[in-house]
Parts: sequence; structure tokens; C-alpha cells
Amino acid sequence: MCAPSVIDTVRQQISRRNFLATLGGSAAAAVAAPAPGLGQDKPVRLPKGFRDVHDLTHTFSPKLPVFPAFKPVQIRQRFTIARDGFFANEITFDEHTGTHLDAPVHFVANAGTADRIPVDRFFAPLAVVSIAARAAKDADTTMTVDDLLAWEKRYGRLPRGAFVAMHSGWDARVGGADRFLNRDAKGVMHTPGFGEEAARFLVKERDIVGAGVDTLSLDGGAAQKFVAHLALLGAGKYGIELLANLATVPASGATIVVGGPKHEGASGGPARVFAVA
Repeated sequence: MCAPSVIDTVRQQISRRNFLATLGGSAAAAVAAPAPGLGQDKPVRLPKGFRDVHDLTHTFSPKLPVFPAFKPVQIRQRFTIARDGFFANEITFDEHTGTHLDAPVHFVANAGTADRIPVDRFFAPLAVVSIAARAAKDADTTMTVDDLLAWEKRYGRLPRGAFVAMHSGWDARVGGADRFLNRDAKGVMHTPGFGEEAARFLVKERDIVGAGVDTLSLDGGAAQKFVAHLALLGAGKYGIELLANLATVPASGATIVVGGPKHEGASGGPARVFAVA
């Protein structure tokens, strides 16, 4: 363990350029307004080097909406300092709960598991493509190829090895499961997602490591089949679902940092996700 004076000296010598070079030249960026009702931390201001670090992760809580096939998170206190001399909880959850990663094997037999995703893919230039204006009027809207081309017209071609995040503004609904799932009388969810053509465009015409959404699914809630999942995960990419605070992330110039799950044979799992600038 280094002395505090040594650590401070090293921090002051680390430049943003050196960090990005370590990531292989990735761009960087920032964010994070609190998600409603879940107590997100304020952005961290670093001494030198990065400008900001922001949390793109919802607090893991029984309050979080979950995909209808899964059970809500359960947190039970098992040990207390007063009784046992230490404090610890028992947590029960399905892999695809909270802000979480989808590994290719989640939808593709014998594909890669989360614990085998190369770690360099967890550091990537972040492109945030907003469809929030449409989503506010049409819950079933999806990301299109035109949305991606419009982003490129403004910011330039997607960087190699990019991570593409769909911002629909849906995380503003996270405080209420009914409003977030937005189910109709037949139980069908109506939420935004990636359209099949957009997903196929990203894996065939561009070079990405993965894609993410601020909803519960890469596919739109009313999709009849998991076409976006199959296109993205079938091409060996990973997904991140239930992202937070994308509204405050720069559309271009950010770097995403994903703390992916690493339990053996994982089809996915809760992830801690940041944007840095």
C-alpha cells in the first residue's frame, strides 16, 4: 500500500490523455442526475486527469421494476453487529435484474458467457443516441437506422469498438413498476427498444462491442420476438439493460466503463456502469 503522499503525486501526474491511451484511444464522457426515488450519488469531481465520473447504474433494490418473468430483488438482513458482531445481508435475485449485462449465451446456445467476455470490451467509446422526444409520445417507438445515421451526421462515424446506448428517457419512470412496465389490459408491455434493422446495422455495418437501453429490454416491450437480442447477442456483442442517467451524458465523447459480472457460466448479471470524461 502506497503512502498517501505518493498516491496524491501519482494522481496529479495521470493525465486524461494517458488514461485514454491505456484504453486503446477511447474517447471519454460524463453524467448522472439522480434516478427518481432511488438515491443516486452526486457526480464525483476528481482532482486532476478526468473531469467527472458519473454513475449509470440504478441502486439495486426491491423497488426496482423487473421483467415479468423474474422475481423482484429480495434483501434480507442475516447478521447484525449487536447479535453477531458483524453486519451482512442475504440477497436473492435473478441474473437479469437491475442495471445488468446480457451475455451472448443469454439467447444463443453455446455462445459466450459473461465471465468470458474479454475485459477490454468493458472500456469503450460511448455513443448516446436519443429517441426521447418520440418515446414521450409513442411508447412503442424503436431505435432506427435513420436515428443512427442522424447521430453520425452530427458527430461523425461511430468509433471502432463503440458502445451504443439508446436514451428514451424511460429511467424517469423507474420509481413506479406499473408505469415503467407500461402494460396494457392484455399484459403486453409498451416500452422503447432497438429495432431489428438498427441492431443488424450496428453488427454488420459498424464495429461495436455492445449496446444498451434505459428500459428492461433491448427489444421494444411489445415485440413479438426477441429480434434485437438475437441480432446483437448472436453477433457476439453484449447488452446492458436498465441504464440510468443517460440524459446527462454527452451524446459523443464519453467512455463507458462496465463492471461486468463474473460468476461461472453467467448468462448475465447485475453490473456497475460508469461514464468518465
